[in-house]
Amino acid sequence: MNLDRSKIVAIITGAIALILGIAYLTLVQLLDFRGEMVPAPQSLILPQATVGRHALIACQWEVRIHAIF
Repeated sequence: MNLDRSKIVAIITGAIALILGIAYLTLVQLLDFRGEMVPAPQSLILPQATVGRHALIACQWEVRIHAIF
């Protein structure tokens, strides 16, 4: 069996893709196995920080740019 360089690279790339895919599916299963996600109690949520005037203007400008495109 004669394997040139491109075939070896393709085999190695495929093996890496399979390993990453299996690792991802395993991670998702482990995270899903933990059970239902329950939100934090309201008493533990920190109050929202106030936004300065310049940050608010920049945010409005960004929204307008996204609305155009």
